Amino acid sequence: MDSTTPSPEYSLTMDQCWALLDTEVVGRVALIVDNHPEIFPVNFVLERRAIAFRTAGGTKLWGAITGKPVAFEIDGYDVHEETAWSVMARGEAEVIESQEEKDEVDSLLLEPWQPGEKAYYVRVAPKALTGRRFKVNRPDMWTTRLSDPRRATFE
Repeated sequence: MDSTTPSPEYSLTMDQCWALLDTEVVGRVALIVDNHPEIFPVNFVLERRAIAFRTAGGTKLWGAITGKPVAFEIDGYDVHEETAWSVMARGEAEVIESQEEKDEVDSLLLEPWQPGEKAYYVRVAPKALTGRRFKVNRPDMWTTRLSDPRRATFE
């Protein structure tokens, strides 16, 4: 009998990563601010194999202007398959300057969720795009928190 256990992690292809990115509308952008990482939720669209979001003047805009490396991440859980997944893009952010490119992003229905003016458009063109999918442990009906999405397998 083979006693080895297969690795619980399965790498996703680049195409699978793009497909998963295309299913989500909110992700997290990680920036280096004052020599420490900060993470911000943003709603986004995919535009020409890049991630685009809008922002006001502030930390996210500063991160795009300074040209420091950024990371962008989404994750999810598939109730039917009982698998979790994560996609991470790494690269540099840039401010979208041309009105034509802004109009292209707007045509993809990028609408800011947070109130206030979000006049700046930022693009993250990944230099690296990685992802993984893995089977999650089955939850215990009696000790798993009610908010745990894995409980859907009981209901």
